[in-house]
Amino acid sequence: MSFVISDKCVGCHACYIVCPNRAVYPDPETPGQFRIHPKRCQECAENYPDPQCASICPVEEAILDRYQQPLNPVGSLIPFPDGRCG
Repeated sequence: MSFVISDKCVGCHACYIVCPNRAVYPDPETPGQFRIHPKRCQECAENYPDPQCASICPVEEAILDRYQQPLNPVGSLIPFPDGRCG
């Protein structure tokens, strides 16, 4: 079982950097997009309470579970009050 990165990915590299299994890789066919290697993705099940890719992803509906349901559904990410980061 592994997760999938949808076409909503903005290519921020966050999931690529944080994945403990090195399952996330740049999509060679679509520059700026990332994919998840299904055999490497272990869903961080043994070491983390939440999937690391979804916990760092700034985009709603960018990472999907095995049922094609978003790990960060619409409305789940809370923006900064003034619309800026930091």
